[in-house]
Amino acid sequence: MTKAPRKITDDPYGAAQLVRRLVMEQASVYWRRYLMAFILMAIAAAATALSAYLLGQVINQAYVDRNLTGIVVLSLVSLAIFTIKGVATYGQSVILTQIKNAILANNQRRLFDKLMHESLGFYAQRHSSEFLARLTSGANSVTEVLNLLINAIGRDLLSLIGLVIVMVTQDPFMALFGLLIAPPAVLVLRKLVRRVKGLAYTQFAGNAEILETMQESLQGIRTVKAFSLEQTMRDRIGASIEAVRKNADKMARVSNRSSPLMETLGGFAVAASLMYGGYRVVAMGATPGQFFSFLTAFLLAYEPAKRLARLNIELNSGLVGARMLLEIVDSPQSEPDDSSKPALALTEVRVEFDAVEFAYRADEPVLKGMSFVAEPGKMTALVGPSGGGKSTVLALLLRFYEPSAGDIRIDGQSIASVSRVSLRQQTAYVGQDVYLFRDTIRANIAFGKIGASEDEIVAAAKAAHAHDFIMGFPLGYDTPVGEHGAQLSGGQRQRIAVARALLRDAPIVLLDEATAALDSESEKLVQEAIERLCHNRTTIVIAHRLHTIMHADSILVVEAGEIVEQGRHDDLLRRGGRYASFFRLQQRHAAPLAVVDTAV
Repeated sequence: MTKAPRKITDDPYGAAQLVRRLVMEQASVYWRRYLMAFILMAIAAAATALSAYLLGQVINQAYVDRNLTGIVVLSLVSLAIFTIKGVATYGQSVILTQIKNAILANNQRRLFDKLMHESLGFYAQRHSSEFLARLTSGANSVTEVLNLLINAIGRDLLSLIGLVIVMVTQDPFMALFGLLIAPPAVLVLRKLVRRVKGLAYTQFAGNAEILETMQESLQGIRTVKAFSLEQTMRDRIGASIEAVRKNADKMARVSNRSSPLMETLGGFAVAASLMYGGYRVVAMGATPGQFFSFLTAFLLAYEPAKRLARLNIELNSGLVGARMLLEIVDSPQSEPDDSSKPALALTEVRVEFDAVEFAYRADEPVLKGMSFVAEPGKMTALVGPSGGGKSTVLALLLRFYEPSAGDIRIDGQSIASVSRVSLRQQTAYVGQDVYLFRDTIRANIAFGKIGASEDEIVAAAKAAHAHDFIMGFPLGYDTPVGEHGAQLSGGQRQRIAVARALLRDAPIVLLDEATAALDSESEKLVQEAIERLCHNRTTIVIAHRLHTIMHADSILVVEAGEIVEQGRHDDLLRRGGRYASFFRLQQRHAAPLAVVDTAV
């Protein structure tokens, strides 16, 4: 079983533009700490250059002047210089690490905040593992890019400048000759940048693919084991891992292709310096101190020079992850902020759909001019075959999506004219697939009303017939529910969801197949809890077990995005239409409808 390769969006930023943006964003916030780090880096760079210069003086004092006192003094000065360098290096490392951690945390918050304000349609087009990769690798890449720049300028460039000054003061001609290795190295490295960039994109996509397969395999572990898919999933993730490994090997070969050239050029420069410097000492009377001071500075300058030469390669590799993060952060918000709109003001709590049309895809309409009224304090039930548009009704009422035509009103107010937060604060939703967070039972109930007291949580649990089974656990309300509530049964999860909705105490209740997956005993308990939840509240319920909505004040039969029948249970039975057919079929088989309802 193979999967199509993940498509990565083309780069919307130039490297220089992106680097400038990252630097400006962070420098405006952390410039004081960056300035302190640069000062400490400059001190460390000066100490490095001074140590190379002092080496020449020590050699001259020892072998030319035979001055023991001078040797002792210079040795103590060298000790002081290295101590200062150590303190400065420690200080700048701590400061830069603190800045790095702050930037990482800030970018992860930025991305998560952006994701929390996206619509459901946005997520339907992407896999959640992609966001996980962007939250981790992408945010880390931003800090890596900035660290590369800071270290390149503050550590490597300043050290190189200081060491070149020492080289020039000792022997200008040899210094010029040593710098001639730079142009050919730069030409070779420029050709490698484009290839490294492409390989970095592939690497990012491959890692996201591994995360996706891992996540799906673990979340679907019951299905994997039930269908003996262990080997299939091993093959799938093995193929992804192998592709990433081969790409990483290729990136290593390409990005390090410059090393032989750099080392050869460096060796050539060192050999030439040794020959020329030795000749000057032997034949031209130069002091050994000058020679060794120059050679030490040259050797110390070699490593920062190599890092600076490779900077463009490493920057472009890191910029790939930064682009992946910013692609989401900068994308137009699919659910625009509407907090400035007025809040929903409720009076009767009357919900009205007026000629509402909607389609997930342009050529496949889901709702076709649907109109109905959910009366205040009454229960309106939606029934019918799968794919008719029933779940879409609830999604539109919650403004997970916006209708393409028509209007949805609550107490005469178009829900499009009020803020989403105020709308959703007036609704309590319970679905068939209950989502419980990996926390305690208490915390999962309390999500219905942030800041709820212990008495309120317990009262909601009792009303939902959940208190007794909760207290049956050794930890009671502090019992962890596990990932997605895996430690609880389906009926227990459903009652926790009802308790959460009861705690919310919202005037509008939305139920989507809340008892569809339960056995008869669990269904009875959940149904009793739901009746408490719906009492005197405007309720819209989707059901395929028709005996659960026989008492509804209005039943709408929905097929192909249209209401084909409407009335109370007894009236619809007397008409002998679609509802009566569904009901007789269920009565005959004493089982749910053959047409199983799923979210539309």
